[in-house]
Amino acid sequence: MAYNYKTKPYKHQLDALEKAAYQVEWAYFMDMGTGKTKTTIDNIGLLYHDRKINSAVVVAPKSVYLNWEREIDTHLPDTIDRYIHCWNITKNKKFDPFKNKLCGSLTVLLVNVEALSTKRGLEAVSKFMQLNQHTFFVIDESTTIKNPQAKRTKNILALAKVSKYRRILTGSPVTKSPLDLYTQCAFLNPDLLGFKSYYSFRARYAEMHTIYTGPDRQIMVPKFYKNLDDLEYKLKRFSTRITKDECLDLPEKIYRTRHVYLGEKQKALYDKLKANAIAMLEDTTVSFTNRLTEILRLHQVCNGFINDDNGEKVELENPKMKELDAILEEIDGKVIIWANYIHNIEQICEFLKKKYGQHSTVAMYGAISVSQRKEAIKFFQENPECRFFVANPQTGGHGLTLTAASYVIYFSNNYNLELRLQSEDRAHRIGQKKNVVYIDLIAKDTVDQKIVESLVNKNKISAETMGEEIKSWLTE
Repeated sequence: MAYNYKTKPYKHQLDALEKAAYQVEWAYFMDMGTGKTKTTIDNIGLLYHDRKINSAVVVAPKSVYLNWEREIDTHLPDTIDRYIHCWNITKNKKFDPFKNKLCGSLTVLLVNVEALSTKRGLEAVSKFMQLNQHTFFVIDESTTIKNPQAKRTKNILALAKVSKYRRILTGSPVTKSPLDLYTQCAFLNPDLLGFKSYYSFRARYAEMHTIYTGPDRQIMVPKFYKNLDDLEYKLKRFSTRITKDECLDLPEKIYRTRHVYLGEKQKALYDKLKANAIAMLEDTTVSFTNRLTEILRLHQVCNGFINDDNGEKVELENPKMKELDAILEEIDGKVIIWANYIHNIEQICEFLKKKYGQHSTVAMYGAISVSQRKEAIKFFQENPECRFFVANPQTGGHGLTLTAASYVIYFSNNYNLELRLQSEDRAHRIGQKKNVVYIDLIAKDTVDQKIVESLVNKNKISAETMGEEIKSWLTE
């Protein structure tokens, strides 16, 4: 391939590109931190250089899609003129995909996947693709379209039909079950897996059973999975799978668990709520939503608070805060702290700033603006005064480079495997020179342990589907 790379690719990136470059549809199943974004940008540049495409659309989560502008400028050769349009649904009321466009340049539209659930977002991308007949269409973090019933999934599958080349990018294509793969692969080409419908695909790879979510309401859930060797074989025909173990000389991940024990009053409340939750789970007349609410309340108690019946927060004992304080006294260096509840994030930040100083801590969660998030990342990475990065995985788990940290503490977990894996690899990626230590704070004999068990089981199913070795992970 006669293409002048702006940044030199690693061997695994070059191998992936040589295999996929001119394929109409391809999946880059590359672990976080192995450079799938660069590989895709090189793929775009190569096809534009060879006059196969004149435009690209990149769809990514809201927390990630703006990063692509910087990555394109970093990796796309300067000899390629480009016009990059970053879609913003609140600003782009009148969308002109050719405003300020240089004649003959590569035109790139960056759009957050959430916008594809809206009429305005769909119309913007559709208009762009109609005006550009040779479009390279990318879905970054493609598990965002794994739900076949979601509006954005249906809209994206419709748009895929008018694109010339298609790529999906993710390090973990299977985050809940092998059934996650159907719409991701359908975006590339509905015929790749050999099924015309999701339901026929499901029948091939999962044995389903019925659970009742309330009076006269029921849903079908997988009982077990089957024929996964067949699915693995099909995937290999149109995908590149790269794991960190195969290609990077990264330092080791080290896992540690720190158990805490609920205080007397906290334990009494937990046991009371647990008894109520068990009764609700056994009562088929109780709605599925109400059952989940009871589990959420148990998890809140484990993290030192609970929302009462009026929605007001009631503070409880919080042994996790004491254990967090003890851990930070034991270790040196920069630390990422992940917590699922805003209440805990604000509580942790207040504690850290009071003890270590106002400049010691930055935060990232929904209330923090995009510009503030960028400043927080830069401050954490570059300023020696800033030691702590406190965030929830939903906001900060994707697309960030936080290699200044060599410790990652999970104040709390949730059931989402993708968020766990993504958040782990904010520190463990190219540029990390130290071993990364992961510390989980687990309230002993509570739902905290059940959540970790669920994550481990999901990870095993993912490894089996992708034909990979099942490794020990998050074991206590």
